[in-house]
Amino acid sequence: MLSRRAFIQSAAAASLAAGAGFAATAPMPRLKSLTEGAKAISAEERRSRIARVQTLMSQRKITALLVEPGSSLDYFTGIRWHRSERTTLAIIPASGEILVVTPAFEEPSVRETLQVGGDVRPWDEHESPFEKIVQGLKDRGINSGVLAAESTIRFFIVSGIRQAGSAYEIIPADALVRACRLLKSPAELALLQLANDVTIQALHQVHGQVVKGMGTADIAALMDAATLALGGSPEFSLILLNEASAYPHGSAQPQRIRDGSVILMDCGCAVHGYQSDISRSWVFGEPSPKQRKVWNTVKRGQEIALEAAKIDVPVGSIDDAVRKYYEKEGWGPGYRLPGLSHRTGHGIGLDGHEPPYLVHGDATPLQAGMCFSDEPGIYIPGEFGIRLEDCWYMTASGPRLFTTLAKSLENPV
Repeated sequence: MLSRRAFIQSAAAASLAAGAGFAATAPMPRLKSLTEGAKAISAEERRSRIARVQTLMSQRKITALLVEPGSSLDYFTGIRWHRSERTTLAIIPASGEILVVTPAFEEPSVRETLQVGGDVRPWDEHESPFEKIVQGLKDRGINSGVLAAESTIRFFIVSGIRQAGSAYEIIPADALVRACRLLKSPAELALLQLANDVTIQALHQVHGQVVKGMGTADIAALMDAATLALGGSPEFSLILLNEASAYPHGSAQPQRIRDGSVILMDCGCAVHGYQSDISRSWVFGEPSPKQRKVWNTVKRGQEIALEAAKIDVPVGSIDDAVRKYYEKEGWGPGYRLPGLSHRTGHGIGLDGHEPPYLVHGDATPLQAGMCFSDEPGIYIPGEFGIRLEDCWYMTASGPRLFTTLAKSLENPV
């Protein structure tokens, strides 16, 4: 079975080899990896995260945290595993070592990325993983009490634990996990910086390779290939052309580049799990006055978002500031089209989208260490859309960008 990286690489090559009726471009220059020697999150840092969440559990009289495979499991333990109908679950008690319950035949694979030690208990196909989980809790002296379930855990797992151990109360763990994950450490910021470096450099390379007649798959293949060469793991390469650029996440209708096309690229990669998310928009050929005005308005929207970012302000007020400016320019009002139909930005880290969100009503106080996207697009159904997006993190002295904002419609990358 091909790895995700190998699959993307082969798919990109196949797409380019197939041809799509457009003029040949100059070969992409040989790119040097930007991520060689990049330091993954250490076992020591993961143990400090576990200690932090254990302190919070003790303060809130929670006996254990339940975490399924996904970004939070990676965050606390290093385990990178997939979800299936066969339960793999980590239990982080309020004190003591963690417990991992996993199918017996998956145990060696799960152990490969487990960085923090602990007790791994396998279950065979004829056994109940939920009974193993409850027994593991009891072996730690947790015979009853409150268990906190990470927010993405599936219902059948919660239900199974309830049936196997009726003495436990299970509550959401959002407050626990968010308290740990909202503020990024220096090691996390360094990986986020690398991921953004890869994506912006790949966009720079692809921008010069785009020619008339290309379709979305052709451009995406170039982007994935450049990202791989630069040392990133492609997460998404969303290419929106022409009228499809007015739909933030695209259209099923085929689109090709023609004179006057709006080209919107929204792309991201991961470096040791930490993600980038960058968008650039430009016009192929001569832009119309309307295209230029909208592009300049969106660029100003990005700047206003950063100007509104102050320590302790509710993060939702950043969205309000941008929307106020757009409404003065005749867009909206609110989330209505034509205008900005989505939030101004989202948190980012191990997940491409994670709390808190730059959206009206999010009262989370802005703190140093929080990371966000800044993407206040404008969309005109039936015509085009413009989105510019860069990621930034908050410091005690103000916001700091991972990448430089686009300079102009003619020089967008």
